Amino acid sequence: MDVSPKALSNGQRAADLERMAASELDLIVIGGGVTGAGVALDAAGRGLSVGLVEQRDYASGTSSRSSKLLHGGLRYLEQMEFSLVREALAERNLMLNRLCPHLARPVSFVYPLQHRVWERAYVGSGVLLYDGLASLAASPLPHPKHLSQTALLELAPGIDPESAVGGIRYWDAQVDDARHTMMIARTAASLGAAMAPSTRVTGLLEEDGRVGGVEALSLESRRTFGLRAKKVINATGVWSGDLQRMASDGGLTVEASKGIHLVVPKDRIRSDSGLILRTEKSVLFVIPWGEFWIVGTTDTPWTLGRAHPAASRSDIDYLLRWANSVLVDDLTPDDVVGVYAGLRPLLKGESDETSKLSREHAVLESENGLVSIAGGKYTTYRVMAEDAIDVAFPDAPPSRSEDIPLVGAAGYAEAVDAEPRHGVDSEAWQRLLGRYGGLVDEVLAPAEGHRDLLEPVTDDAPYLRAEILYGVTHEGALHLDDMLTRRTRLSIETSDRGVDSVEAVADVMGDVLGWTEGDRDDEVAHYVARVEAERDSQTQWDDRTADAARMGAPDVRTGESE
Repeated sequence: MDVSPKALSNGQRAADLERMAASELDLIVIGGGVTGAGVALDAAGRGLSVGLVEQRDYASGTSSRSSKLLHGGLRYLEQMEFSLVREALAERNLMLNRLCPHLARPVSFVYPLQHRVWERAYVGSGVLLYDGLASLAASPLPHPKHLSQTALLELAPGIDPESAVGGIRYWDAQVDDARHTMMIARTAASLGAAMAPSTRVTGLLEEDGRVGGVEALSLESRRTFGLRAKKVINATGVWSGDLQRMASDGGLTVEASKGIHLVVPKDRIRSDSGLILRTEKSVLFVIPWGEFWIVGTTDTPWTLGRAHPAASRSDIDYLLRWANSVLVDDLTPDDVVGVYAGLRPLLKGESDETSKLSREHAVLESENGLVSIAGGKYTTYRVMAEDAIDVAFPDAPPSRSEDIPLVGAAGYAEAVDAEPRHGVDSEAWQRLLGRYGGLVDEVLAPAEGHRDLLEPVTDDAPYLRAEILYGVTHEGALHLDDMLTRRTRLSIETSDRGVDSVEAVADVMGDVLGWTEGDRDDEVAHYVARVEAERDSQTQWDDRTADAARMGAPDVRTGESE
């Protein structure tokens, strides 16, 4: 089932808020991460009237700060979570084959072996089981392969020969999580869902002891709205407890685990494959990412500010130390171009170690009718969404989300084989297809009359001015942080963290959004302050001082340090 793409814009956002306030909906979803957007898509696909509210931007929390992998979680086999792995692999294959082939792409990993016999047998059997579970759901990826030391070093000459006697190569998939989440949101909107980011829930509306909607504050207009619905679903991840307290309900217990990632230039690690390493606590990935590598992740409890978790110097040193344990040429802090930190919402378990808390999800309806969903993995968002709607609306038609490709999937295959259009070269055309799929003509069309839109906003990254324009007119970006951190990845893919391009980006965004000179200056100042605070936090040795440093920059939407 193909859908006609609907643009998200500031004007559409305002209209959707008015539409939500005008009459009772079937459902209001709280949270614009991958789970909340997926819930809105699933519900709209079943014919329900849906509204979504998100206090910041789509994917502004956990869903833009993951390892950017679509995977079953090879290490979960060791924890005997076979059903979770099988489910996630089926979803991975579905995204590669049908739902978002324009966004998801294959990626290989090598596991370097330190022991010739027992480790090859042990790891090899796990990888073989992983591949077998994937094959049950029509995996389009190659089968794993055992490598001798010679073959390993040919594939990854950056590995220190002293650290590995051979290796095992296997395949998974990756995706730009923020772009993927935003495309889910656009697909939900195209199916009729009303979408309102930058809208904070300040209270729950109750009648006869049942939750029947939310009180919401638009952080753009500062207007308050009463939004009524038959059901409210709490899909706020690490903020789940806040909503449950509003409902005076204990509900699910969610703990936050901090994971940080480093971005380093591609030429600093010589390899034609990603790497996966076992650490004393978990696993570490070295993931191909365009002209970079992403190195991550940590897995530590976090009890401080949830909006902008901070990466400390000890976190950074931990990742560098483990990456360097297998590399010929050591990485140093000077090699790090970007750093980002996110919080995983984990269902509370018996162990205090977050790496062992459940990655499975749960859906719970409280006595007053609030439905909460939490836990899970990025890869299984669609299953989580389906389960949430099944609980909230047991008499609704069955889910159709398995057969609804995301916007951009239609026309993608034809565009891949087409000659570049609109004056871009082949390299730029293919890059844009990997971000917009079949919508690439829509992105580039304004450049027909304005050739300056084909110019990059900075010499250090490939993002075009046309992409900035499109990010506002069709993808709902309202602030510089939305554009530099999520619609593009300038905040982690340039050594200046996007500061050198902030003026050019502000010019394009301000023209569309009607910013005054004062608005523009405030936006630039907010973004620069955010970067400075993040840099400061990354020099601090522990979480508490790093968090205090990061909180030195106020949130652009609220003006508060959160």
